[in-house]
Amino acid sequence: MKENRNQSSDFLSEEKPFEKFDWILLLTAASIWGSSFFFMDIALEAEHPGLITWLRPTLGFFALVWLPSARKPIETSDWWAIIFLAFTWMAFPFTMFPIAQQWIDSSVTGMLNSAMPIMTLIIGLLIFGVPVRKVQVIGLFLGAMGISMVGLPTINGGGTSALGVLLVLLAMTSYAVSVNMAGPLQRKYGSLPVLSRVLAISSLLTMPFGVYGMMNSIWSLKAIGANLAVGIGGTGVAYAAATTLTGRVGALRTSIVTYLIPIVASLLGVFLLKEKLSFWELFGVVVLLVGAWLTTRTEINPTSIFKSKIS
Repeated sequence: MKENRNQSSDFLSEEKPFEKFDWILLLTAASIWGSSFFFMDIALEAEHPGLITWLRPTLGFFALVWLPSARKPIETSDWWAIIFLAFTWMAFPFTMFPIAQQWIDSSVTGMLNSAMPIMTLIIGLLIFGVPVRKVQVIGLFLGAMGISMVGLPTINGGGTSALGVLLVLLAMTSYAVSVNMAGPLQRKYGSLPVLSRVLAISSLLTMPFGVYGMMNSIWSLKAIGANLAVGIGGTGVAYAAATTLTGRVGALRTSIVTYLIPIVASLLGVFLLKEKLSFWELFGVVVLLVGAWLTTRTEINPTSIFKSKIS
């Protein structure tokens, strides 16, 4: 009975119209996460990728730890899962992004980030046995086409560019594993208790790389500001906004954030960093977004996602 009530509650949250506060949460998460690639690009001008990697979970942890809900206890039996998540959700992908952005544009990194729902579905199917619908299979094919169109122009730039694209896709795959693993823990304890501990352990895991990076970095106010934006904003505030939104409107409509991230990243990259995007990259991200959208389809009517109510 309790499970049925939870499923009913989830369904109602998906059907509930967006209110003003929901839009604020959505745009906050999308704008902060979308701009994180821009800020990493700025930080890379003065800092080693290792320092950027380490500061991100460290600053994110200190942004969340003061919240009472983030300090709720977790059973000892679940700590191995927390440690695994610290690697797959934070330490590994956070390491990949700044290394990759030494060779590829921030806008391309942001566009490839759209592959997240697609990778999540693939990992869910292959490892966790999650059932897949026909429309989601179509989404997978479109997603693969979109990734190819976004990545190929960059790969043609040379070997290091190809490596940059590969590192981003590896980060997305790692994220996908963690998404499938984190769900049960978040339902058991809530998002913030899990997230705060994952950030703390991730900070410890990336500390050696961070210390090495610190010795090979040039300190500048601009880089420090970029670190604060990515760490406190991208890893603290944005996660808190997204988890709050999920509780209010459901996971399905929270996934809209994924589709807004590449738009924000591309606009910042083109207009502020003077990056150039080819026709195929722009067309590819549209195909990729459509594919990502299809992979999130459930039995709920897709039109319900866009219901809104300004009140």
